[in-house]
Amino acid sequence: MPRAMYEYTKMVLQKVSFDTVLFCKELEKAASRLLPYELDELRLWLQQFINEKPELSQCLIYLKA
Repeated sequence: MPRAMYEYTKMVLQKVSFDTVLFCKELEKAASRLLPYELDELRLWLQQFINEKPELSQCLIYLKA
């Protein structure tokens, strides 16, 4: 089940990436719900995803622990 949450989080983030505020809110939720190793995977995925949408890079603050 945890893997499903990680995949769901990626899907949601992709769908809301048009709006920086909404993306930040969803990323903040993900940071509180995902397991530590899933957060590491999400950080790696986000680095690639944000290369295409640099305006979203400000939201990475929610993953700093």
